[in-house]
Amino acid sequence: MIKRFIRHNVEDAGSSGSLNDLSFLLIIFFIVIAGFNVNKGFLLNLPSKDKPIIVNTEDIMKCSLTKEGQLFVDDSEVKIEDLSGMIVEKLRTWPNMTFLLVINPDTQYQKVVDVISTIRKLKVENFSFRMEKME
Repeated sequence: MIKRFIRHNVEDAGSSGSLNDLSFLLIIFFIVIAGFNVNKGFLLNLPSKDKPIIVNTEDIMKCSLTKEGQLFVDDSEVKIEDLSGMIVEKLRTWPNMTFLLVINPDTQYQKVVDVISTIRKLKVENFSFRMEKME
């Protein structure tokens, strides 16, 4: 009896089937290890619980923001453009100055962002804010 060998066509080792799997795994791998840097809001450093910072009351520059968007420093109204000059002046005399921003809860978000961005541009190291108490 004569046996005939039937030759089967062997798929190419570099066929697209195995490459698709490999490329999918590589894509997933790089997505997982990639660090996504998405900036949402401001990055502020919080003080540590171990070492509370003691602030001298003379070194505090208190600023309040009303619900109409008016900015008050020491009970006098100031424009945001003038605020940067005042901060630079205070930093010269008080290098450890703390900027305290008191915000009315009904203030527009953009007004708060404008004041905070002005402070961050001037590189004020000590910055604090709190919400005004509702009556």
